Formats: sequence, C-alpha cells, structure tokens
Amino acid sequence: MTRVFIHNFGCRVNQAEAFDWSEKLAEAGLMVDKDWRASDVVVVNTCGLTGRAEADVRQFLRKLHREKPSARVVVTGCLAEKNREEYCQFGNVSAIVPNSAKENLVREVASLTGETRRAQEKIQPVNYRSRALVKVQDGCNARCTFCLIPYLRGPARSVPVEDIITQIEKAVVRGFKEVVLAGIHLCAYGEDLTPPVTLLNLLQEIVKMEGLELLRLSSLDPRLLPENWLEFIAGEEKICPHFHLSLQHASPEVLKKMGRRSRPEEYAAILDYLHRRRPEASLGADIIVGFPGESEEDYLFLKGFLEQSPLTYFHVFSYSPRPGTPAAHWAGVSEKIKKERATELRKISREKNLAFKMRFLNEMRPAVMVKKNGSRAEALTDNYIKVALNEVPAVEVRQLVEVRIKKVTPLEVTGEVV
Repeated sequence: MTRVFIHNFGCRVNQAEAFDWSEKLAEAGLMVDKDWRASDVVVVNTCGLTGRAEADVRQFLRKLHREKPSARVVVTGCLAEKNREEYCQFGNVSAIVPNSAKENLVREVASLTGETRRAQEKIQPVNYRSRALVKVQDGCNARCTFCLIPYLRGPARSVPVEDIITQIEKAVVRGFKEVVLAGIHLCAYGEDLTPPVTLLNLLQEIVKMEGLELLRLSSLDPRLLPENWLEFIAGEEKICPHFHLSLQHASPEVLKKMGRRSRPEEYAAILDYLHRRRPEASLGADIIVGFPGESEEDYLFLKGFLEQSPLTYFHVFSYSPRPGTPAAHWAGVSEKIKKERATELRKISREKNLAFKMRFLNEMRPAVMVKKNGSRAEALTDNYIKVALNEVPAVEVRQLVEVRIKKVTPLEVTGEVV
C-alpha cells in the first residue's frame, strides 16, 4: 500500500485541509504516514504569511530532495502558484496544486500512485489527528496593508452550514470528542452565502449536536465581534474557554497604517469581557512587531497594553515585507530593533503563560487525549494547557478525560487522569 505523508506549514486552515485529505486518501486506498522518511508520496502544504514561513518551506523541500529523492512530492498551498517556477526545479516535485485546485489534490496524489480503493474494502479510520479540524471558511476580503493572504487565497468563501454539520457528524461517529473550527477569516463566515448567515448562526446549530463534547474556535477578528456574539461564545459550555484574537498591534498609529480600523480601547473591552465571563479561559493574540513606521513610543504603548491585558499568551511575529502588499514599499524598522522588541515581548508572553498555568495547580480540567507513545502520554485541556501525564492511561487518543494538574514548570506541565 502506498504511504503518504502530509507536511503542513502555517495556519489551522492548512491543518484542517490536511485532516480532510487524510480521510479521503484512506478512502482511495492510501495510507497516511507519520514519518516522511518512510513515505512514497509527500504532500507539502505551504504557507506564505511571512518570509520566515516561505524560507521554511524552501528548506524542507531541499531536505526532501537531498534525503528522500525517491519520494514523489506534491506542493500545494499559498506558495504553490506564487513560487511554481522555483519549486519545479526540484527533481522530485511531481505535481503543483494551487489553492484554487485543492479539491483535486487527493485525485492528483492517487493518480501518481496508480492505486484506488476496491469498492468492497472497508474504510478504516485514519489516526491522523486527535481532534477533528473542520474548515468552514477560506479567503479574506480585509486587505490589511501587510498581508499577502487575500492575494494567495482569494476572496472570502464559506462552506454551507449543512455541509459543515455533516462533516462534524462524521467526526463524532468516528469517535472525536473535540472539533476545531478553522477559517482564514472565521468571523466573516457566511457573509457570501445566499441567504447570508453569520458565525453566530453556525455556532448555534453546532452546539445542538449530540455527541460533540468540545468546540474550539480558531483565530477571531476583534473588529467583527459584536456584543451578542461575545455573550454566546463566552456563555456556551460546549465552546472551549480558549479564545485567540488577531490583534496585530495596539498603537492607534500603527493600527491605522496596518489598515485595521480598530482602537486599542475596543480590544481592551473585548479581552476584559471574555476574562470576566470566563476567568478560566486562555486568551491569546497574534502580534506583529517592527511594522514600518513603528516608533519607540508605538512599541512602548504595545508593550504596556500586552502587560496590562488579561492575555495569557501571544504569538509574536517580526514584520517581514511581503512583495505585492502596500506596506512592502514603506521604510522599515531595522532588523536589530525588530529582534530586540520581539525578544522582549516573547519573554513577557512566557511569563504571563506560566502565571496562567500556575493558577490551575492541583485543579481538574476536562481534556482530550492527544498523544500516546510508549511510556509517554499527553492531554490538552479545554483551556489550552498541554499536560504530560505521569502514567499512561487505558483511555485511547481522542477521548475526553478529567486531568488534575500536579506540577507546573517553565518547560512542562504534568498531571494525572482522575
């Protein structure tokens, strides 16, 4: 049987796409492998969000070409069309599938292998993920001045509600207890459907489903979070107390240059509301440091905002110009200053995240078993704490357990299944 490895770069949407492909590859009679070195075909799902992400893709393709030249490589994702010429230079790249043709990816892989599933063959569950990821939306209409994604993924497009419900039903039948909703611009879900619906409408339908224990939301845009949405996601017990917001910055001047059309006081109000309603919640954010024109005053404003906020972690990205975007033409901040600022903010994030985890010492949280490997096991709590388990429980991966946190260090959280 042909073995296929899927290597993802970037966002949860890429992960959700890979989750879907893994199911369909199994239906086509192919085995989804966990080790690219043992695979016959390697699917590389690329990311073009930052220059660093683009470099990582290039590095992996070189490694594949050097260490596994016999593998047939299929390149897809945000860089597939943009860097087509470059990727075609690798001798083992057999196919390039742009974002616009991703629905054909499984068929492309199957055609490379010459294998198809016998009609009478029973489809076996694919142990590709411990949590089901469902892509509900793709593309973006926002056109922030720094972002290349709208050019690479196109305009916002939503999956009909009934199709999403069907996908989740299948996941529940297969034993998944947690579903993660992914979208490039999740809060814009449904605006393009006829008739239009909203993310709130979708969530209200999903939480009615029997058998679904936890529903986790990927990145939320604070510009599109009206009060009634906040009330629902903070008050619905099936929705995980883990909210990740695409803040990007806090300085009014930088936000204006980014084309974000938002104010720091609006961010603060949303974060404070979520913290008050769900004090156990993990609150995260994406932050860009060193944006063109970011002054020392802008940076100190951002730093102060992050320190004083109830955020429990933040992903810090040093700004990298993306050719084709307006900001790429603007005078930038020096690499030295960007590195210093990013290092300082990442240190603050680590400190806040450690303090957050310490709050749950000796407490119990619901969690999904996400890993079992010999003597090692790991669970992920509803509020996004990875817990290494002292003993490997009899419970299988994907199942819901109660975990007591016994020890918290800067490197690891350990606990036990109760």
